[in-house]
Amino acid sequence: MQSKFMHLAEATIADVQLAYQSGELTARQLVEWYIKRIEAYNHQGPNLHAVITLNPHALVESDRLDAEYKRTGNFVGTLHGIPVLLKDNVETKDMPTTGGSLSMEGYMPQSDAPVARLLREAGAIIIAKANLHEFAIGGETGSSLGGQTLNPYDLTRTPGGSSGGTAVGLAANFAILGIGTDTVNSVRSPASANAIVGIRPTLGLGSRKGIVAACYTMDAVGAMARTVEDATKMLNVLGVYDPADAMTAWSVGNVEEDYTIHLKKDGVRGKRIGVLRSFFGKDPIHQEVNEITNKAIEQLKALGAVIVEMDTPDLDANILASEMSIQPFEHKKDLDDYLSNPAANMPIKSVEEWLASGKYYKPLENYLKQICTMSRDDAEYKDRMLRRGLLQERTIKLFADDELDAIVFPHQKRLVVPVGQSQADRNGILGALTGFPSIVVPGGFSKPDQNAPIGVPIGIEFLGKSWSEGKLIEIGYGFEQGTRHRIPPVSTPALPGEP
Repeated sequence: MQSKFMHLAEATIADVQLAYQSGELTARQLVEWYIKRIEAYNHQGPNLHAVITLNPHALVESDRLDAEYKRTGNFVGTLHGIPVLLKDNVETKDMPTTGGSLSMEGYMPQSDAPVARLLREAGAIIIAKANLHEFAIGGETGSSLGGQTLNPYDLTRTPGGSSGGTAVGLAANFAILGIGTDTVNSVRSPASANAIVGIRPTLGLGSRKGIVAACYTMDAVGAMARTVEDATKMLNVLGVYDPADAMTAWSVGNVEEDYTIHLKKDGVRGKRIGVLRSFFGKDPIHQEVNEITNKAIEQLKALGAVIVEMDTPDLDANILASEMSIQPFEHKKDLDDYLSNPAANMPIKSVEEWLASGKYYKPLENYLKQICTMSRDDAEYKDRMLRRGLLQERTIKLFADDELDAIVFPHQKRLVVPVGQSQADRNGILGALTGFPSIVVPGGFSKPDQNAPIGVPIGIEFLGKSWSEGKLIEIGYGFEQGTRHRIPPVSTPALPGEP
């Protein structure tokens, strides 16, 4: 019997679970509908290349959840029956974990990463593994195994990256929730470019164990969804101390039991929000993003925010990224440590073996060769680590001096770039270097054109102090509810028979 529960497009956790309770929907029906959409649009139609591997056990898992609910009348957890897209650098015991690389094709881990285990324990169904910029090394979401992921709002553009497959899948309604990882921009960039929500939490909220390493000093696991409410419900599941990831010890006593208490429609009212003007672009190519961001600032004012204009000529995101990022110095050692784990028996054991195999995304070649010459022993690395500490002090002082609740800026100074170009002018480096939390929410769209029928999405980023996720959720949710900027792409319409 076909459910009448809702429109599948833009379905939320609350929509789905209410339909489960009313008997109008089963987890099997929901998963079947999403699989049909993936089959229709991933390698056909717009050829989005968002998904690498469908979970062959997804229907069995949904049947088990349906049977358990029928038997007990209770959900197994807060994410009962909710389909999730998992970035394919997160280990899963029942699906390959490839990092998008042909060098890892078919590799089956022995166990789930803690993130995957926590999702399953909460009742989520991992419906598929999503494409990414290979091994999460870049911002365009291209890989030797998964190909080039396309932006569903403009098929000539990239989706941002590196968690672009997850973001595109959510924008195109392939699932309800998604997991991304963020070293420099990688959750927030694709969230911005696909009109979805991305949360990079405080460094230490969420285990990185069982995830392909890029830079442990900056690596974070992030929640992605079409709404702030759904991203918040996923964040609730992730904040667990893991002895295998020492950084998560900082979360003990700092993680809230339930962040959904911060879903307040008037969450913007009274908040002091600083505008980081030095993170705005100054050239003609930046004009559309600046216009949308300035409109968002006016909307924040109308919603009751106190806007504080900041004077920070010393803070320039492009300079921070080029002169202070520590990823290239840590990358080889952290990735080698991950690949060479004797218990894992991975197909490659080091960056050198990866290069020698020839099975990599060719635009990465120069970077891979470069990191083979860099290490934590370099004087430049030690200088950057010192400057990172000074940046943390500088940033927290901004909050204190102006009594700020959050800082706002466009996540990208310009629209996401066309396929074949490198992402430029991204602002995620401040959150990455400081380890402070941030949330990206839809801010609007560029002007429509022949390639982008409704325009290209533009995301607004709110940065907070460490462990201020609750306050960021209030601001993000209040802004979202007061503006309703999210619109699904026209390239992936409802299929025949789809509710």
